[in-house]
Amino acid sequence: MSEISFLDSVNRNFDRAASFTSIPKGILEMIKACNAVYEIQFPVRIGTEVQVIKAFRAQHSHHRLPTKGGIRYSKMVNKDEVEALAALMTYKCAIVDVPFGGAKGGVAINPWQYTEEQLEKITRRYTTELIRKNFIGPGIDVPAPDYGTGPREMAWILDTYVTFKGGEIDAAGCVTGKPVNQNGIQGRTEATGRGVYYGLRELCETPDAMKKVGLTTGLQGKRTVIQGLGNVGQYTGIIMQKEGGIKIIAVAEYEGSIIKEDGIDIEELMAYRKSNNNSIIGFPGSTTLADRTSALELDCDILIPAALENQITIENADKIKAKIIGEAANGPITSEAEVVLAKKGIIVVPDMYLNAGGVTVSYFEWLKNLSHMRFGRMEKRFDSTMYARLVATVEDLSGKKIGETERALLTRGADEIDLVRSGLEETMVSSFQQIWKVYAARPEVETLRNAAFIVALEKISNDYANLGIFP
Repeated sequence: MSEISFLDSVNRNFDRAASFTSIPKGILEMIKACNAVYEIQFPVRIGTEVQVIKAFRAQHSHHRLPTKGGIRYSKMVNKDEVEALAALMTYKCAIVDVPFGGAKGGVAINPWQYTEEQLEKITRRYTTELIRKNFIGPGIDVPAPDYGTGPREMAWILDTYVTFKGGEIDAAGCVTGKPVNQNGIQGRTEATGRGVYYGLRELCETPDAMKKVGLTTGLQGKRTVIQGLGNVGQYTGIIMQKEGGIKIIAVAEYEGSIIKEDGIDIEELMAYRKSNNNSIIGFPGSTTLADRTSALELDCDILIPAALENQITIENADKIKAKIIGEAANGPITSEAEVVLAKKGIIVVPDMYLNAGGVTVSYFEWLKNLSHMRFGRMEKRFDSTMYARLVATVEDLSGKKIGETERALLTRGADEIDLVRSGLEETMVSSFQQIWKVYAARPEVETLRNAAFIVALEKISNDYANLGIFP
């Protein structure tokens, strides 16, 4: 049986959820359509050869500007994939109340086959092409890292943009996910993984949700499997272990999958992988599974696919034994597979909500760039002084002294990282509550993905109405 494409899967999910709304058909078609796709082919000298590189940038929705979305480097990049990811970004931004339209970019290369110098050439040339067609700018379209890219590539994009747009005062806001010392923001690297933690924590602290799947309330001790140890997967694992108390029993990566029933420490595993020719196989105390997809089918409480799209399909959906699936990656479950999972009673926390931590903190970075000031600079010392006075007053009134450790904790002002994490937590908590409210009030909606889509579509539709697009 042939599997549908990623874009078809996203659109089927859209249609399924749209049927539960009263939004006019024409507006739904407008929301669903991709507004603009720029397909590029450009030459780059690689060694003694000239290679023609294929690349894309899709701007899905202009209901709010700028558009926003990552750039991925992968041989698998194609027009449909970029359009699908741009669409998810539109819905994702609406769900978490980030005022951007959705976009996505991709360069069809395997980044691990190029040197750093060659990658820089490709990145700068790609950026130049975007500038030429007005597909990048702090008020137009703001890229960010995605699969195969990171802060380094974002710094190259910024420098190229500034070269062309010398004197533009808000130029630093043309891209997010930059190194902190290059107008980036504290907490951006961990943002998506931390957002996954906050989202799954909220679900697991919802008694009705845990009753549905037969689990105790809270994350503590939940047996968890993670697929993918890229930026998202590793930070999700580390943060959920340290702050949520989960037990990671298995990990899957490109080179294979391993299981260790008494728990895998992700920081130790990452250190081992680095020293073991970039392989998790042979991690002390672990057992190697049959193949790299075997971990998906293990009996566990939480399964976190944090790799690429289309990992759970109609072919393997019936073999999934997890009670909760948290989509840390974009589109890891096809629309056909989700029907099967829903019938099995598995709760799927959808990507369009769960991995929105990245774009949320990118939004904070963009605001920081436009304000030209780091968060906390104005108020940190004032707050610290006021807290110190409050502690002194309590000591005077009570006649008791507070220890130095407690004093330091109570009187510190918030650093940028504290404010970023606080803002991200507030965003993920309030967004989950909006989704759960729809899910709990409307049994016919059936899945959290449908509920999340409904939340997104209502917000985008209201934007069009307020813009005067329709009466």
